[in-house]
Amino acid sequence: MQIVTRYRALFQILLLVAVSTPLASQVTAIRAGRLIDPETGTVSTNQIILVEDGKFAAIGQGLTIPRGAEVIDLSDLTVLPGLVDAHNHLALTYKQVPENNVYYLTYVMESTPLRAIQAVSNGIQMLTSGFTIVRDMGNNANYADAALRIAIEQGWIPGPTIINSGLIIGGMGGQFWPTPEMALDKGIVYPEYLDADTPDEIIKAVRQNALFGARVIKICVDCKPWGYSTEEIRLFISEAAKIGMKVEGHVQTVEGARRAIDAGIWSIAHDRGLTDEMHKLMAEKGIWRAGTETPISLTGHTTPERYAATVSRLRNAWENKVPLTFSTDADYYVPGKHRGEVAIEFIETWKAAGIPNADILRAMTINGFRVSETMASRGPIKPGLIADLIAVRGNPLEQIDALRDVRFVMKDGMVFKRDGVMTPERFFHGGPVNGWNIR
Repeated sequence: MQIVTRYRALFQILLLVAVSTPLASQVTAIRAGRLIDPETGTVSTNQIILVEDGKFAAIGQGLTIPRGAEVIDLSDLTVLPGLVDAHNHLALTYKQVPENNVYYLTYVMESTPLRAIQAVSNGIQMLTSGFTIVRDMGNNANYADAALRIAIEQGWIPGPTIINSGLIIGGMGGQFWPTPEMALDKGIVYPEYLDADTPDEIIKAVRQNALFGARVIKICVDCKPWGYSTEEIRLFISEAAKIGMKVEGHVQTVEGARRAIDAGIWSIAHDRGLTDEMHKLMAEKGIWRAGTETPISLTGHTTPERYAATVSRLRNAWENKVPLTFSTDADYYVPGKHRGEVAIEFIETWKAAGIPNADILRAMTINGFRVSETMASRGPIKPGLIADLIAVRGNPLEQIDALRDVRFVMKDGMVFKRDGVMTPERFFHGGPVNGWNIR
């Protein structure tokens, strides 16, 4: 009996030790044939990248690979940080059939749950094309963008890191010109836009978006002829700052751009109001440009005249040293292309504008991390940061089109794509493995 008691006591001790001793972390070692630092535009060769607990642990040439580590051989590829689309709409997909590419009809015909499912699919498509961060800037029905972000962060599904705006805030009607029935009875126009026409409504709108899961605030600066004044834009900025958020402005006129710049807005979307004068002011103040430069190759989504103006304005912004982001405004279906392929097509406009490859890549990575405010947590390939990276066959510094063929994607330290094939099973879970209350 004493022997049994002793064995039981020994077993309890061993069990206690086993429970209290953490399991050894799984280390992944990546052999990178070439490693690009987009910030400096330099390439290092034959690098070892160690990933532990979902973060970069060490990076260098000739590092010792720990015993038992999973080794991923990318010796024949170029490794670089994940890409950023600084202006997309993952829960909006308007189409030739049945809407005749009129996205107002999409709002009427498709429910928030359906558009949330589209957002999941579009997010996966973006990730397989190498976009590990997406700023999702409104037009996402009733907070489908927040649902997408939370689902990715909790671990239900794979997808990019989402920096979402919630509902676009504007004067009554937003970008629409609704009938009285639509506007006053909150009919067809809503919930795509959040009305805010007075200081109290501005404050409440910002707080509502924050409450329901936004990470950035987007406003219609001049969607109506009266638009927001400089003082009203400053109110948006100060109220958002209380919550630790920045403000992006949808701008379509020179005067709207001037008011947004005077107010000190964080970023300006689209390019129609951005003249040489506005670009000089943006450069002086360090205001981000999310120009959404649609390429002529996406037939039916721009015109030769509009495209020529887009190319000219992008070139002018670069010459004026405006902080540039790669931003697409992608919110439509192009037959034969998934959302990630639509987004990467925007490289064509940058090439047409004569932007050097190094600066295009910087806009797609480092500048994207900065406008998204992730530099301290993820984006660059640096020890201590969350492990996101991609790999391509060529060298984007020599040929930017190398980014069209992403062969490998790692997100959060897990392999999402290998040898050009998605392998996302490790991202799917039956519950919120990263916590349920990620708001």
